[in-house]
Amino acid sequence: MLSALLGPDAQRRRLLKKAPAGAMREYLATPFPDRRSDIYSVPIVSVDFETTGLDSKADRILSIGHVDLSGGEILLGSAAHTIIQPDTSLSEESVVIHRITDDEAAFGKPLETSIAALLEALAGKVMLAHHAAIERGFLQQVCRQVYGLAPVVPVIDTLSLARKWLARRNKEVEQGALRLYALRERYDLPRYNAHNALSDALATAELFLAQVEHMDSSKPPTLGNLLS
Repeated sequence: MLSALLGPDAQRRRLLKKAPAGAMREYLATPFPDRRSDIYSVPIVSVDFETTGLDSKADRILSIGHVDLSGGEILLGSAAHTIIQPDTSLSEESVVIHRITDDEAAFGKPLETSIAALLEALAGKVMLAHHAAIERGFLQQVCRQVYGLAPVVPVIDTLSLARKWLARRNKEVEQGALRLYALRERYDLPRYNAHNALSDALATAELFLAQVEHMDSSKPPTLGNLLS
């Protein structure tokens, strides 16, 4: 496919030509950060989705959490947590795991409105996530449904960074060792409650800053070195 041969910014410009007016067009109209940039000069958004499962085609987004990073700091004033208004009642399992009741969900925001807000937050920035294939997959699937196309999304994945770190040191990856909270323990970061989108977005942001701080380099890595 042609898109596989193009870089992210070239893909962005190509998709822009057929993007509908609104949040998708505005997102694609904004250039991505330069891959050669010092990572601390790159605007980043840490994102987490709580979902009913891992299949972006069959499962649904329950909530979205995100927070900005800039200059090696987490901008807590940018933190946002959105509960999505479901199209069907939540299963008992989802309520137990995610602690989102039907009553809370009933006052949630429509998925289309919430995805538009997320695209606005991501414009001109890089998305950060743990096991980022999930967030990118759900975001692209919803965008196909709402806008008729899936945007290119530059991503940094803290799980991928951890796997590479272990591989360089010939360390065996034990079961569960790459989970978000197991990795945070490696850097003596505090334990937060799981299955809350904003809490996990903040936890991922903290983990990422710790990973960068402990990289084997005399200077901060470039964005290109960290992209998935």
